[in-house]
Amino acid sequence: MKKVIVVLVFAMVCAGFAAAQGFNGGQQAYGGGFQDNGSSATAATAVKEALRMRDESYVTVRGNIVKRLTDDKYLFRDATGEIVVDIDNEDWAGVTVGPDDTVELSGEIDRDFNKVEIDVGIVRKVN
Repeated sequence: MKKVIVVLVFAMVCAGFAAAQGFNGGQQAYGGGFQDNGSSATAATAVKEALRMRDESYVTVRGNIVKRLTDDKYLFRDATGEIVVDIDNEDWAGVTVGPDDTVELSGEIDRDFNKVEIDVGIVRKVN
């Protein structure tokens, strides 16, 4: 009887440990990290390609914010096209850019019936 209880307790502890690790494979998600010579950890995607991506796909684009459309919506442009990006105030993280500055924006594709936008989480000034 004691062996059965010990085995059950051990199984519950193992199951709890596995559940606590979540979907990231047991790796700790502390954020930050090393970037070699200022390069991005993720290769930039062209706007033309981003416009065809699935909803909630993670994307990084590189180009210019050329115009403010509303309080938190901006027109972003690269050599392949334009897309609306949604940047909340806290996502700027102190970065100030103008239309002539090259930026790298990372976020998720937000696809609705008649529009495609990028919900930006990270703004990084490249030049």
